[in-house]
Amino acid sequence: MAVTKEAICEVLAPICGTVQTVEHHGDITFLIDKGDLIEAGHELKSHPRTLFNLLIDITAIDQYRRKNRFEMVYILFSLDHSTRIRLKVPLDEYDEPRCPSFTAVYENANWYERETYDMYGIIFDGHPDLRRFYMPEDFVDPETGDPLYPLRKDFPVMGIQGSLPIPEKNPM
Repeated sequence: MAVTKEAICEVLAPICGTVQTVEHHGDITFLIDKGDLIEAGHELKSHPRTLFNLLIDITAIDQYRRKNRFEMVYILFSLDHSTRIRLKVPLDEYDEPRCPSFTAVYENANWYERETYDMYGIIFDGHPDLRRFYMPEDFVDPETGDPLYPLRKDFPVMGIQGSLPIPEKNPM
């Protein structure tokens, strides 16, 4: 039997207080503070009423030029209750966003957090091995030396000239 929105709110209430929810096309999103993320994750995973034992994905949303530029998104699934939910965590920092690492709750968060760090530049405090996932470690702006994050809204669509070596054409 599916877990109801009310049941999840009751499980989260001792940790987060009143939880803001958003429903869209049958999907439920719970908005929580980053300070409550780890404890809420543990409770959602282990509480018998929820048992969200599978982390499906972690990603970020860049809402460029808004007060809370970045939002972390966690998609959880309960195998026992066949229910999927989304947790969203707004990040206060604008240029160097930080979030607690979810690896203490779900071991597979390691890879998703590395990917999110590499693409958005979000630093996960307490991550066991936070480093680039797709881009080379020296992927920086050739003029300023600042690290580049390709999925940020301020990253140029055509890329930055000289930031990556382009292979020479193979004369066939």
